[in-house]
Amino acid sequence: MSATTAAPVWTKMRPKQGALSRLFDWKPFLAFVCLLPAVGLLMTFLTYPLGLGIWLAFTDTTIGREGIWVGLENFIWLMDDPIFWSAVFYSVFYTGVATIGKFALGLWLALLLNQHVPFKSMLRAIILLPWIVPTVLSAIAFWWIYDPQFSIISYVLVDALGWRDTNVDFINTAWPARWSLIAANIWRGIPFVAITLLAGLQTIPPSLYEAALLDGASGWQRFRHITFPMLLPILAIVMTFSIIFTFTDFQLVYAITRGGPVNSTHLLATLAFQRGIQGGQLGEGAAIAVSMIPFLVFATLFSYYGLARRKWQQGEGND
Repeated sequence: MSATTAAPVWTKMRPKQGALSRLFDWKPFLAFVCLLPAVGLLMTFLTYPLGLGIWLAFTDTTIGREGIWVGLENFIWLMDDPIFWSAVFYSVFYTGVATIGKFALGLWLALLLNQHVPFKSMLRAIILLPWIVPTVLSAIAFWWIYDPQFSIISYVLVDALGWRDTNVDFINTAWPARWSLIAANIWRGIPFVAITLLAGLQTIPPSLYEAALLDGASGWQRFRHITFPMLLPILAIVMTFSIIFTFTDFQLVYAITRGGPVNSTHLLATLAFQRGIQGGQLGEGAAIAVSMIPFLVFATLFSYYGLARRKWQQGEGND
């Protein structure tokens, strides 16, 4: 007689989770924990200085002396300061002209490098050089190029070609100095625009251009109806960053002209430094810096509305 016995069935019991384990399984809490270090760094190095700067703008604080609350007095005083308004004008002019120049040349280079040209990889590396070189080194190089006595441009125009009798004075008169700084900023900013737009161009499906060619579209029509609309979201982001970087430029201007001659090339950033740090008037310098915030907010809103056009590409909002 044979007896059959059933084999015991062993089931693995899942250990009971504690409250902490269940908390870390909750995705919102896990995301909060992962973002906490970044939020802490931003609060420490961005939010706190911004808040402190806004508070200082409403005080008469100077270096070595704690100030008192004066309300809008610093801003009212700035309204009657011609140097401040000169800095506002040149900041807007500098940003507008330099941004247009960077985008015109950067988009042209991006379209060129998106084609099948010889040594394309080498050209891309060369274009990145102005962006890789530290800003101060670039500024020193341009300072030497613009120097009234040793300028290489003056050497070519006067000694080599004989087109002028005297050297060109780029940085000791107002408008030549202003245009010289804009040229230096364009040279430095082109790589950022060109490489970013080139990356955007390479995401456009070639089938769109092939279909347009079959329909007999010209080069301008292909750019207007395919390239530009598809690049618009990237254009909005790049232009916003370019406007912010250009408007808040400090190193290039300070290293070449230090705001001269006669305060004609001051941007708001360099003027705030001159009044707040060199002049010791921290409250006044902070007020000048705070006056930049509305412009930066406008640039951010411009980016948002530019990105909203992406709905057109995704087929949203079409009836």
